[in-house]
Amino acid sequence: MRPAPVARECRPIGLPRRRRVQWVHRTGSERRMAETNEGKYVTRSGLKLEHALETFAIDPSGKTCADLGSHQGGFVDCLLAHGAARVYSVDTSYGTLAWKLRQDPRVVVMERTNAMHVELPEPVDLVTIDVGWTRQRHVLPAARRLLKADGRIVSLVKPQYEAAETQREAGVVPQRHIEPVLARVRIDVQEAGLELLGETRSPLRGGGGNAEFLFLAALPT
Repeated sequence: MRPAPVARECRPIGLPRRRRVQWVHRTGSERRMAETNEGKYVTRSGLKLEHALETFAIDPSGKTCADLGSHQGGFVDCLLAHGAARVYSVDTSYGTLAWKLRQDPRVVVMERTNAMHVELPEPVDLVTIDVGWTRQRHVLPAARRLLKADGRIVSLVKPQYEAAETQREAGVVPQRHIEPVLARVRIDVQEAGLELLGETRSPLRGGGGNAEFLFLAALPT
């Protein structure tokens, strides 16, 4: 039996037939944000990055960026909207990047490319990361290699992909396990040779209603 939702709205997302329906839990503020900004970016992930840019006072204007795990391009769209001069869009998939983005001359489309092994023709000012199934400790070293000396990394941390099996319940990381998972990711940042400059909770939840977080990192000074 499905447990009753507590103080949240449960919204089913329509999926193809024969597939299980996914339930997303949204708080009132999340609903208002999603409704107010509906269609602002090609996916709602753009709103997550926008929150990080504002929180960390990062201005992509005129900067060269790399987005690891672009998929449909929510982060790419956000970077362009904030004035990025060029964005390397990296993803292992093919044909998923939104048409308007693949037609934009500022976007360098790098499909069928593993973010952990990508090579770029130039170092970049900003690396953004939105990967699923790949833990931060695997992708952060790759992001580090792409950076200019004074560059920055903004990574969307998804506890459901970082947690141990014993820390997940039906695919969701309960609140009591969030901090231990984040503590492990902080260590991963250091072990990747990076300095953690800030972190913030995403204003929107991820798949299954999981809380997500955005970390800001840079090369040590």
